[in-house]
Order: sequence, then C-alpha cells, then structure tokens
Amino acid sequence: MIQASNISLRVGKKALFEDVNIKFTEGNCYGIIGANGAGKSTFLKILSGRLEPTTGEITITPGQRLSFLEQDQFKYDDQIVLDTVIQGNQHLYDVRQEKDALYAKPDFSDEDGIRASELEAEFADMDGWNAESDAETLLNGLGVSEENHQKKMGDLPGALKVKVLLARALFGNPDILLLDEPTNHLDLDAIGWLEEFLINFENTVIVVSHDRYFLNKVCTHIADIDYGKIQLYSGNYDFWYESSQLILKQRKEENKKKEEQIKELKEFISRFSANAAKSKQATSRKRALEKIQLDDIRPSSRKYPFIDFRPKREIGNEVLTVDGLTKTINGKKVLDNVSFVVGHDDKIAFVGGNEAAKTTLFEILSGNMEPDSGSYKWGVTTSQSYFPKDNSKIFDDNDMIIADWLTQFSEIKDATYVRGFLGRMLFKGEDGNKKMKVLSGGEKVRVLLSRMMIEASNVLILDEPTDHLDMESITALNQGMKKFKGVILFSSRDHEIVETTANRIIEFLPDGGMIDKVTTYDEYLESDEMARKRTVYNTTDDEESDD
Repeated sequence: MIQASNISLRVGKKALFEDVNIKFTEGNCYGIIGANGAGKSTFLKILSGRLEPTTGEITITPGQRLSFLEQDQFKYDDQIVLDTVIQGNQHLYDVRQEKDALYAKPDFSDEDGIRASELEAEFADMDGWNAESDAETLLNGLGVSEENHQKKMGDLPGALKVKVLLARALFGNPDILLLDEPTNHLDLDAIGWLEEFLINFENTVIVVSHDRYFLNKVCTHIADIDYGKIQLYSGNYDFWYESSQLILKQRKEENKKKEEQIKELKEFISRFSANAAKSKQATSRKRALEKIQLDDIRPSSRKYPFIDFRPKREIGNEVLTVDGLTKTINGKKVLDNVSFVVGHDDKIAFVGGNEAAKTTLFEILSGNMEPDSGSYKWGVTTSQSYFPKDNSKIFDDNDMIIADWLTQFSEIKDATYVRGFLGRMLFKGEDGNKKMKVLSGGEKVRVLLSRMMIEASNVLILDEPTDHLDMESITALNQGMKKFKGVILFSSRDHEIVETTANRIIEFLPDGGMIDKVTTYDEYLESDEMARKRTVYNTTDDEESDD
C-alpha cells in the first residue's frame, strides 16, 4: 500500500496540487490521467520520493519495495543489459556481487565462509538463482533478443534501451510499481505483452499513459487530476469517461433546478415583500433563498483540438501500385522486394516491430528517399500529405513563425484563413507568432497536422503521429482519421487508432517477409497468420536459446 496524505506542491506562486489525499492498495492498477501540465509525471515523482512535496507526506507499507520506470536512456550506458535489468532489485544485485566477490578471493577465510553462507541464504530467499532467467524472460517478452543480453546498454539503439529500462522496472516482483508512459516507443507486440504482464501482476501498479486502449485493458481504477485535485474512480478509462460525464450532467441539472427555484423565490419575494398579509411568507422565502447554494462547476482544464481532414478532390480507382521495392541502409536490407496495391477505400495500418521498414517505405512513397530497386506509382487523381516520424529537419533552426510557415502550403494566402486552422489546433492569438524552432514536441505535431488539414490531400501518410500528443489530441486525431473520406497509410503504437481506423493490415516480419490481410487489427491478432508467426519466431528463439 502507498498513500498520499495532504500533499501540496507549489512552484512559485502556482499550486500544482492542493491537499491531495489518496490511497493505492494491493491487487489494483491505477491509471493517472489529466491534461498536459496537470502534473501526472510530477505526482509519480512525489510518490517515488524523487520529488519532495511542499506539504504532506507519502507513506508506504513497511518492508515493501517500490520500483520506478527510469526515463534517462543514457544512465546505464556502461553496464551490461542483463545486469541493468537485475539491478531493478538493487538489494538482490548487491548480495550477488558481494557473494561472488567473496568466492573470488584467493585467501578465502573462515569469516568469509560464514558471511558467504549468510549471503547464500539471503540470495535464495530472494529467488536469486532464477534472477538471470527471469530477467531474460522479461527482455524476450518485450522484444529484446538474446543476442543483445550481454551487450552494453550504450551499444543499443534508443528503442531497445527503453525496453530494457522497462524490464528493469518490472524485475523482481516489486510490491509497488510506478510506470510513467511505459508504452512510449514500444511496438504493438511489446505493448500487448506488457498488458498481459500487468493484468496478471498481483501487487500495486500506478501508471501514467496516453494510450486509451492500454488503460482500458489493465486498469482497475482511474485517478483523474484536474485543477490540483485527484478524483478516484473505480473501473477503466471508458468507465471513468462515462462516470465523469454523468456526474457533470447531474450537477448541471441540479444547478438548473436550483436556478429555477431561485427565480421562483425571487419573483415571490419581489411581488409580496410589501404585502402585510404575505410578509411572513416572503420572509420565509428569503431564508430559503439564502440556503440555496449553486455547485461551483469549473470547466475542465482539458482542451480538445478539432482535427478534420477534408480532401479537396475525390480519389479515383487507381491509387498506388508498389512493385518490388528494395532498400538497403547501412549495409542492412530494410525493404526486400515489397509489393502491394492500394485501393480507393483502403486505410492500411503497417504494424510489427520492424520500425525501420515502415519508416523507409513512407520516406520512399513521399519522395524523400530513392529505392535501390523496384518502383511505385501514384494514381493521377491522388495528392499526398506526409507526417514524418522524425520532424527535426522541419523545425530545427527554423526561424519562421508558425503562421508564415503554414501559409506556404495554403492555396488561400490569407492570414486569417491560416490562423483559423491554428485556432482549431489550440494555438490561440499570439501563439501563431511562435517561432518553429522553439515549439514543444506536442506543438510540433499539432503544427504538422494543421499543415495536413490545409493541404486537403486525399491520401494521408502518417508515421507514428501520436508521439508527444496528450490523450485529448490523440482522441481528436482518432476521430479525424475515422471520418476521413480518403486513403490512409499509417503506423501507430496506439491500439485503438489502429483498431478503429484500419480496414487492412500489413506487417513487415523480422525475416523480411510481409503479411497483407484485409481485416481489422483485433481480428488480425486472432488470425491464423499471427498464430503461425508466433510459432515460427518462438521456435526460432527457443532454438537459439538451446544453442
């Protein structure tokens, strides 16, 4: 159990939290939600002891171990991957190191033997003999192959480092597990594995996430941060949304009834206060009026952008033909003879752990990269808008203001017209005068989505568009993609966007092969193709392990 009592945090004159009281108990998974800037990650840091509150205290059941997902990808660059994971239980790791150091002494004494036996008993109590196999199981489940287990962290790409840090947090069955955006940079397979892990986890989990499907799958409770308060709801994210909307509706209806009652009382008092025969009744109405208190219903701090992709031209039957595309990057074949045809009703999700293949394909189809061999052809009625995963070339060192940069892509060269799109994307007033190079990650994404709306193309290519977006913006993007009357080629780690948008799934496999199936994502996960894929790659992993 972990409990926050009278927690307040002030940054200057601003109060981020005021008198927060909340208890998190064993066997439950709590999703922390709230608008950007509400303090979700800050609250996790307070719970973990990494940040001191202005007032109040955090208490943990004595003897319980707390584990916190590290965010610094470079912190353990000098360490071996497997050791980094085992250090998730620092005490177990320290016992192992001390024990091994004793046995390595050339002058092993009787005192060393006594100490070694004590350490052996403690090591066994912590299930230390299974530590390496447990760490390997976590790494394999998250998609970190055995060939990487003995490498140094600094030799891994960023996406794998994130998975190792997550395995570190999960290691050793902690009593309290704090996870800040654990699905960031995970592919959908790894997210699915993590969902099952947390569903079966018997201790306390507190997680911050913008992934609605993930929260629905794993959470037993939702803790909603709004205006410095935390309101706890039983159930998952969808239940929270329905409950919070119902409570808000009930409070508004109650206020409406009170306002009508106030109006009637005031009319009576106004009519009869000077009437001697009715004076007692008028006085009674005044007392009743003074007792009526309207609920203070503050508007939520959540802000939803309006995302509406409207193509200026209807798309024809011939959309895109891809024939034998092959591309090698840095000596590694990323695309190998890729071929497919896109129809005019297709919304295709490209899934799987081969991130490089998806991004390379999108870069080629958008004209930013040339294939080594093969070809592709867009239909004459098509126009394309591209959202790149890496937007640094667009924003870094760009001194233009947002409004001027967007005007380049608009047929209507009118500042008011362009600023209208910015307003929909929550850039109010002078925000349109911000320079491109100073924007935050979320602001950059909203600017690129504004450009796509302005361009009004009938084909959208989106490479991980939800990175850096808050839940409200992800929800708005999801709605915009579902309503779009054109073709979409996209990759996303957001399960709900893939499931509710795509009518066709293409997966690039690790061996360079490809699965192409007309289906929803959930149906695809249950398909024979996926079952065969799991069998093939699990068998391969087992064979490699035996070697």
